[in-house]
Amino acid sequence: MPPRTVVIGVDSSTQSTKAAVTDTETGELLAVGRAPHVVTGEGGARETDPEVWWLALCDAVAAGLKESGLSPSSVVGIAVAGQQHGLVTLDRAGRPLRPALLWNDTRSAPQAAALVAELGGPEAWTARTGTVPVASMTATKWRWLRENDPSNAEATASVRLPHDFLTERLAGVAATDPGDASGTCWYSTARGAYDPDLLERLGLSVSMLPEVAATGGTRIGSLTESAAEALGLPAGIAVAAGTGDNMSAAVGLGLGGAGLLDHPVLSLGTSGTVFAASRTRPASTALSGFAGADGTYLPLACTLNCTLAVDKVASLLGLHRDDATPGGEAVLLPYLDGERTPDLPTSSGLLTGLRHDTTPQQLLGAAYEGAAFTVLRALDELLLACGLDPADPEVAGRPLRLIGGGAQGRTWVETVRRLSGRPLIVPGSGELVALGAAALAASAAGGGDPVAVAARWNEKSEDAELPAVERDTETWERIGSVLDRASEPLLGG
Repeated sequence: MPPRTVVIGVDSSTQSTKAAVTDTETGELLAVGRAPHVVTGEGGARETDPEVWWLALCDAVAAGLKESGLSPSSVVGIAVAGQQHGLVTLDRAGRPLRPALLWNDTRSAPQAAALVAELGGPEAWTARTGTVPVASMTATKWRWLRENDPSNAEATASVRLPHDFLTERLAGVAATDPGDASGTCWYSTARGAYDPDLLERLGLSVSMLPEVAATGGTRIGSLTESAAEALGLPAGIAVAAGTGDNMSAAVGLGLGGAGLLDHPVLSLGTSGTVFAASRTRPASTALSGFAGADGTYLPLACTLNCTLAVDKVASLLGLHRDDATPGGEAVLLPYLDGERTPDLPTSSGLLTGLRHDTTPQQLLGAAYEGAAFTVLRALDELLLACGLDPADPEVAGRPLRLIGGGAQGRTWVETVRRLSGRPLIVPGSGELVALGAAALAASAAGGGDPVAVAARWNEKSEDAELPAVERDTETWERIGSVLDRASEPLLGG
């Protein structure tokens, strides 16, 4: 019997790094090492020193390998999936000049509005990049940096996304993939390349950016001697291009050209996202029209306020996160960090509909409802972007795959089930972002198409399938009415 070989899939998220040690043949998750991050900033600022990510990656890989009990010599490949949109600026020696601006840093909202206007409006951006700039996007953060920290902007020799920065540390090669690159707003999904006109407008050059590999599973190099020493792994193993966290989750679910197409996914984490893999290039100003990691597209809508916002409300009320009941007449829009979808970067939370008999449990339930509603509202637009009719009974009956930390919470699951009226599938495979990264690593190590790899691994997954319940249209319409009427005067729209 041949010796067991494994790959390591790294999920470098906003709050922590996870390193999944995965059997290359079966996809069995043998161990997961973890290490925390530190996020700083007040008001709209959210920053992290990129060196924190590298140290966390080293710690997480060491912990995962130790937990697995395997020899480092069994590892044949590694790939990183990272939080999207973050701006990493490097000097000529490849060292970070300042803390990275994270995806949920909303200070660049004015720059986003200016960029939209300069190109001629939202439709012009959708036609070029697939995505309308909002404060989350990297291009807006680079514009903000040039206007607010010009000395560091001037000293910048290279610009990277979070996963690019880590991949370069691993292989010594400046590389990215179409998926994560498509979240910058300087990569054209129409051209499949960086957009020279947009780079000129932004004051960037192609020489400052990493080369775009064909897919996230493309082998872009080998683990360097120095990285191997830091990680305790063999030098020379395959390093994949890697991708963004949402693209990696899609791969982990087996979504893509070699798997499921046009099937919606709802991810409940620090952010809430709804997405699908499709061969149809999305062209909706209401969505982010990203590329996928495998050559398909990944239309996506993202909210800033999801599990952390609801947990904050639970903390304020002194309740456990599952000590909630339906909100009744109360409506709570938990936009504690501003909001991206809808585009309300300066908004704050809004509570209305209080009565004498409103309970703390109902207020917490209203926070769940407000967060779930906000991301579910984009589902029909997502289906349209895939070329589907949301009213078609077959399309309306497609199950919604529920992933992320919230998918493990009883109240989250039941709230989504009640407000969507759809059947739900909760995948049995855990750590989907890291699993997708592992499939990319396996692909780079010679394993074939990464989506096909993940789909094969998932054949043994024990998914939970929940039938549809009658949709709670009364709550849905009440929340929608409040959001529509409050956006301009109360939420800063």
